[in-house]
Amino acid sequence: MNSPNSSPNSPESAVICSAKGCRADAVWVLAWNNPKLHTPERRKTWLACDEHREHLSNFLSLRGFLKDVVTLAEWEASAADR
Repeated sequence: MNSPNSSPNSPESAVICSAKGCRADAVWVLAWNNPKLHTPERRKTWLACDEHREHLSNFLSLRGFLKDVVTLAEWEASAADR
């Protein structure tokens, strides 16, 4: 999975969609956790392009895992504030 906290200048830090086979730039961060495995405050992330945001959100929502969907810019700004 691509990390939304990667250094933007390194080649391996290209922030791409987490959908299988998609190579599009990520625009969205889907924050989630599996309550059977993770503590309530833990957040895992998937990245999504505009095309796959709804599909990935639905996948996580159906399982009760989805906690938040924000733009990549908002996610990075909130990480910088920590």
